Amino acid sequence: MKLKIDNELLADEFFEDAHLFGIVASIKNYQFAWQVNQQLGCSFRLNSELEIELRKKTRNYFFSIYEYPIPQTSNAYYIYHNQNNGEYLLPEFKHLDFLWLIKGEDISKAEIVALQQDIKQMPFIQFIYELSNEQIKHKQHLIF
Repeated sequence: MKLKIDNELLADEFFEDAHLFGIVASIKNYQFAWQVNQQLGCSFRLNSELEIELRKKTRNYFFSIYEYPIPQTSNAYYIYHNQNNGEYLLPEFKHLDFLWLIKGEDISKAEIVALQQDIKQMPFIQFIYELSNEQIKHKQHLIF
């Protein structure tokens, strides 16, 4: 008997309680996380256990993920670097430098809008917008 993983079901469950922003910012990933920590009072840390590895054309590409568990909640923020050596975590969004994932069950629309506004105010942010599930073709690349 063969067991088969249903990637579509996994992706649906992973994104069930999630929101995703696409961000354009010409800054290195560690500088981005540091600036966000300084300006928004977060505590993002690189989580090497969550790092995503994609294999393309006989080469491995590694995409770092910074994690910030929000204190006194079950919610968390994650920052993905969308690019590594010319390959993209989400190739349908090659223009995006970073992806900001919000996971949690009790996050209001007002909180999401406020966070998006706070991020937009940072001087190195060129562009930010929320991505809908329908727009993301390679959802499985974001699952850790």
